[in-house]
Amino acid sequence: MAERVRSTTPIRAVIFDYGGVICLHPSAEQIAEAARVCDVSSEDFVRALWKNRLRYDAGQHPQEYWRETAALMDRAFDDAMIEEMIRREIDFWIRCDDRVLAWIDQLRSDGVRTAILSNLPIPLGRRLRGNGLLKHFDHVTFSCELGCTKPDRRIYEHAIAGLDVAPQQALFIDDRPENVKGARETGLHAELYTTWGEFTPIPARYDLPLLTADS
Repeated sequence: MAERVRSTTPIRAVIFDYGGVICLHPSAEQIAEAARVCDVSSEDFVRALWKNRLRYDAGQHPQEYWRETAALMDRAFDDAMIEEMIRREIDFWIRCDDRVLAWIDQLRSDGVRTAILSNLPIPLGRRLRGNGLLKHFDHVTFSCELGCTKPDRRIYEHAIAGLDVAPQQALFIDDRPENVKGARETGLHAELYTTWGEFTPIPARYDLPLLTADS
């Protein structure tokens, strides 16, 4: 993605996506094992998992989502199987990148406010509310609690209001181009995240500190 010319307004807040930025993506082994439990291929499992995902991330009840997902795989899940899938999916999205968390703490120590702005479902949101991760942030916007998902303008506005900054004073980081585009259309600065190593030069564009790629 081409570098954008930014305004001279200082960045007062950095807003982070969760999955794929703060949190590592599920491993191939995790996906394969969940697919095996469902007796389908990894490809069919992933296709079903994401088919109706935005509804789930907007607050759809887990039982309803997993019954729909099972039907997409030509399967039927009982309550025990649904609980198993909920547990496994939480495990998919619980491995945080310590380098990103260290940078978040460095930003805060330098007086920059931080937030999570993430599309995620109710069970994962509850886990994150209770596992201590949110101590790293000044504000949290979870789609399942707000009832709308990125790239809806309302979800970005919720994060901006929670941080008490103007859009042009905040930088948003996400691993999906459509979410970066939505943030920019809301007036935020926004950058696409691919890997830590590729990301490390970007904060200098905004006069933000950054740990080294090897930290």
